[in-house]
Amino acid sequence: MTLDILPYPTAASVRLAPIEPRYASLFCFALLTAACALASFAFACATPFATFAVVAAAMLPLGPALLVVAAAWLVNQAIGFGCLAYPVDTHTILWGFAIGAAALVATATSTFVLRLLRQTGTPVALGFALVGAYAAYEFVLFAATPILGGAGAFTLTIVGRLGVLSLLWLIVGCGLRGVPTTPLRSPASNGVLIVLKGARPLTEAALLNRLYLK
Repeated sequence: MTLDILPYPTAASVRLAPIEPRYASLFCFALLTAACALASFAFACATPFATFAVVAAAMLPLGPALLVVAAAWLVNQAIGFGCLAYPVDTHTILWGFAIGAAALVATATSTFVLRLLRQTGTPVALGFALVGAYAAYEFVLFAATPILGGAGAFTLTIVGRLGVLSLLWLIVGCGLRGVPTTPLRSPASNGVLIVLKGARPLTEAALLNRLYLK
């Protein structure tokens, strides 16, 4: 009989939960906005949206994750056009929308992978989620090249280097808060149900009684 800890009232698998669920969207938005601002100034067009997608998907359900990633993309574009002197022309604007679309697809892909691997240890699941998110992100961007050009930038060297950069961002981000090695979410706040597979939901007290007061 396996143990599964689910956020109440939904059964979404939350891998990174440093604060109470009701503040998760705001926390994730602040985290990604700060990281996006840093990445935008440091790397300009190489902002690691695939990593942001994984972090958002690991902290939030799909809907809020998409909103948070979209907000991070808006910050990135505002910095680009407002501070980094991106050329204001149709080509640049369309590439901006392509990047935004790719980030959203990467977020959806991350959510799918994390749900698929919900019984897997968190580091492993996050690793596979990043692979899926980065592949989806690059695929969407490459799909835009017949219209917008730039296919020459999708060399193995460049794609590989950006992939390593995305991995480093994920490692640093997760390392700052610590990543659980099991797929279980700890009951850090009210509103968490502890469920034994094949049994009805248990309260935390009932679970402790079952485990330790035999």
